[in-house]
Amino acid sequence: MGMNKKYEPLFTPWKIGNVEIKNRIVQCSMGGTSLFGWLEPCHFDKEAANHLLERSKHNVGLVLPGMQCVRDTMGKRWLYQNDRMFKELAEWMPEFHKYGGKLFIQLAAGFGRSMAVNGMMVNLLKNPTLGKIAKPFLDVEYCCASASETPNRWAEGIKSRPMTVEEIHEMVEAFGKTAKKLRDAGVDGVEIHAVHEGYLLDQFTIANWNYRTDEYGGSFENRYRFPVEIVQCIHKYAGDDFPVSLRYSVVSKTKGWYKGAMPGEEFEEFGRDMAESEKAIKYLEEAGYAMFNCDNGTYDAWYWAHPPQYMPDNCNLEDVEHIKHFTNAPVVCAGRMRPEVAAEEIEAGRLDAVAIARQNLVDPEWIDKILEGKEDDIKPCIRCHNGCFNFAKYKGTANVQSMEDSLHLARCALTPPTMQHNRYKIVPAKKPKKVAIIGGGIGGMECALVLKQRGHVPTIFEKSDVLGGMFLTASAMSFKENDRELVQWYLREIDRQGIDVRFNTEVNDLGTMRGYDEIIVATGSVPRSMPAVRGFEKTITLTQLLREKKEVGDRVMFFGGGQSACEAAYEMILQGKHPMIVEYAKDLVPAQNVCLANASFLRDMMEYKNVPVYLESTITEIGDGYVIVRHKDGSTEKVECDDVINGIGFVPTPVGEKAKNVHRVGDCVAIGNLRTAIWRAWDVCMKI
Repeated sequence: MGMNKKYEPLFTPWKIGNVEIKNRIVQCSMGGTSLFGWLEPCHFDKEAANHLLERSKHNVGLVLPGMQCVRDTMGKRWLYQNDRMFKELAEWMPEFHKYGGKLFIQLAAGFGRSMAVNGMMVNLLKNPTLGKIAKPFLDVEYCCASASETPNRWAEGIKSRPMTVEEIHEMVEAFGKTAKKLRDAGVDGVEIHAVHEGYLLDQFTIANWNYRTDEYGGSFENRYRFPVEIVQCIHKYAGDDFPVSLRYSVVSKTKGWYKGAMPGEEFEEFGRDMAESEKAIKYLEEAGYAMFNCDNGTYDAWYWAHPPQYMPDNCNLEDVEHIKHFTNAPVVCAGRMRPEVAAEEIEAGRLDAVAIARQNLVDPEWIDKILEGKEDDIKPCIRCHNGCFNFAKYKGTANVQSMEDSLHLARCALTPPTMQHNRYKIVPAKKPKKVAIIGGGIGGMECALVLKQRGHVPTIFEKSDVLGGMFLTASAMSFKENDRELVQWYLREIDRQGIDVRFNTEVNDLGTMRGYDEIIVATGSVPRSMPAVRGFEKTITLTQLLREKKEVGDRVMFFGGGQSACEAAYEMILQGKHPMIVEYAKDLVPAQNVCLANASFLRDMMEYKNVPVYLESTITEIGDGYVIVRHKDGSTEKVECDDVINGIGFVPTPVGEKAKNVHRVGDCVAIGNLRTAIWRAWDVCMKI
């Protein structure tokens, strides 16, 4: 079996400056994959090096590691000063090049107002004494410094201080010196994380964000002076023939502070509009940039730069195609790009290459599988952001992601060994065992696959006639096509590995599992009930609404405003209905593990569609055609509706008692997401 001809344009060579790339597939930078560490002090990161080497082995043409600030986020040391790190890089590069891939290191000035400060960092900013004590290790004020005094994206009431001209000049010089060291180490080029996504350099270029009165503010030329000086300084130190790519957001898709624009929405651009973008890309090419790696968005419209599953496929393509007309340099497009679509665009000359990032986390061999004609074997990315970038925020909080997650991004909810190859790996079992798995949801199926690869003999007992569990409900929404692809991937893998599945077999007594050495309980959860609410029995479950397609009226009230409920409300919008939401918390999707790109899309969509949202409220009575909503101040109101959906969450449903040979995974342990279910499956199965 050979490759489908539709993909052939992806596998033609092209050039960035004088550097030839073997194919048109680019791995975009992802936070956490930097060769020099992430937020911690710079060092040669062996986990990232292993990950990037695997990308070269598996046919990525151009690899872009995660962005690296030219000055440590912690410790304030300039990157170019770490000689040992560059020595280790030079020793590693021949191995990387052996497989034909090219490496451009992405360098950044910093985050500015986009710095994802957490509660601890907010305390340092608000308390001058604490900030002074911490400054030698973590200078939060410096990390958040911007073009002007602008509000931090992550923490209300926190504003960035303007960078000094001296700081700008120091940083420009650092870009040049770092690039020289990278070239000497054997790196093929650099990419500047600049006019992109509302990061620091982008904050200088956008007029509504930059109101400086010196040579770095005001006119178009002044606002773009910082990225222009950077590429000029790089060529001064590293040579004119050392290619410099630019990470470039064509348009900002931003309506104001914290306000993004929905796909198809008519709005007045608060950031960079297309007219300025046309001018800017010409100007930046003339300055010396040799490639433009393009998407859209800012952190205020983060769902354009990091598209969740709600965004359309190829969401940035139209704008990137347009901007290509204004430059002679190669143009790359990122943002939920489908490989087959990219191939069509490249063949037609409308694009030069495609940037695909998170698919490399899910299935590192996906390009090999295309080359071998095994497309069905590709494990799909579902754009969940649960492992790779789950920076989370809701009203009244700073970044609520755990510090461990912040320091270890670019992991994958679906594929635990990604960036954790020493922790999660398949080790053959010393003694094969018979293992009973109670429940055929994602957690149960993942257990079966891991156990089978280790040499054990798993059997799945599923009470229904299909595998998938609650994920079948989640995947039933019209925009969850990637979720449905994932279910089908699991089914094919279960069949391919010959795993025994006993359908229509409910197990309530683990004592019946005689003959099995180990038992894994993966029985999931059931919808939470609130019998204290009068008429609660009238509610419809998410499964009834989404999977069973129960007919509902036009006015659909959602009792609860978490992620699942808001997704279902969005599905109702797409069906032409009029949802409403009652949520006890201060904001919709008030969860620690939901990426801001996902959560902000849902919040902005509800506002865009004028969905009535009752925050800090609850429902006390459900009647025929109405609910009684009680607000924070104790007042109540009667709201007319046709149906009420139970969106208040789920409760675990474990089976049996804990025992030495009994293990629990997934939601029957604690309510979580795919990441918690799959990672827990590996944690358990690696020890059996």
